[in-house]
Amino acid sequence: MASLITREEALRLGEIEDHDQIEALIQRAWEARVERFSDSTDMCSLVNAKSGGCAEDCGFCAQSRFADAETPMHAMMEPEQILEHARAAEAAGAHRFCMVTQGQGLSRRDFEKYLDGVRLVSEHTNLKRCASVGHISAERARALRKAGIQRVHHNVETAQSYYDEVTSTVRYEGRLRTIDAVREAGLETCVGGILNLGETRAQRVEMAFELAAIDPTSVPVNMLNPRPGTKFGDRDYMDPWEAVKWIAIFRLILPNALFRLCGGRVENLGELQRLAVRAGINGVMMGNFLTTLGNEPEADREMFEELGLNVARQPDNAANPRPDNRSGWLEGETPDVVEDLLEAEAAPGPVDLGVRLWDPSTQLRYHAKRSVPPRPDGAPNRVPVG
Repeated sequence: MASLITREEALRLGEIEDHDQIEALIQRAWEARVERFSDSTDMCSLVNAKSGGCAEDCGFCAQSRFADAETPMHAMMEPEQILEHARAAEAAGAHRFCMVTQGQGLSRRDFEKYLDGVRLVSEHTNLKRCASVGHISAERARALRKAGIQRVHHNVETAQSYYDEVTSTVRYEGRLRTIDAVREAGLETCVGGILNLGETRAQRVEMAFELAAIDPTSVPVNMLNPRPGTKFGDRDYMDPWEAVKWIAIFRLILPNALFRLCGGRVENLGELQRLAVRAGINGVMMGNFLTTLGNEPEADREMFEELGLNVARQPDNAANPRPDNRSGWLEGETPDVVEDLLEAEAAPGPVDLGVRLWDPSTQLRYHAKRSVPPRPDGAPNRVPVG
């Protein structure tokens, strides 16, 4: 992927702090986004299909068994439960639906149950389907595609030079092997990371150019939402202007990728979420996240519409490729269950679709861990001072 700026220019832009200069950078990123994607958007929603008890030690994650933090806990959802959440996401206006599981791999039994859920979502919704299931082989990637998955998410998290500070149990090289397996199976890739893990500005530039070398279809942008009792639990939120600046820089380094705002956007960006969209964003993770809450879907749609962007769902399941299906290989149609319901009701006034997006505050049981083993890297878990 050809970048619009050099590494040297990115490093220079990373040092600016004047708001007028940042706004000029944002305008440059906005023009690059509109030139390539016009008014199209790519709105996603997710379900936490298996939560808690992860064996890895990622320093940002409360689900890690090494984190001294309360965490949502539940086994792999039944396929019908996954479909329920997908239908709610579709009714809320999502274009695609990501089914996420904790850990770096699934047992054979859980993987088969996961595939059954994918098949139901493929059959009964008009959503594009994404998977996030940790490390996978090419064989499992092919099974995901056969079941109906179109894109696989697997973050690198941070720059390779800083990676060992983030986790000592998940190897960077393993992440790259999974991304290669996804491509080998003919699937689209979704690869991004998290800002504000303690990396330097130079390491943010490093990560952006590493992502450019990977050339993913989609780049999720997360900002650390410090969870008390994790390794990074005492970190401050990112300055919102700093965050928006880096979104614009990443856009100019990866001009052809789909960018979406994900975890930590509410806490870190606050009132600057709209400005962040102008910095080059194609979509957001609508509704809530894995273990924390997000915006209301109506607020997300309004945020994009105010900028003249089109948030309408596509009825053809990407048979006619648009920017949110860059590879263009997907074909076929699936029923539009929302339109079917509206037509069946045929009644004046609003129709109650019973929308219930994934809501960690009401749909999960939070558990304190009975015992927390020492972190493999020897680092302490932290809580905010005061």
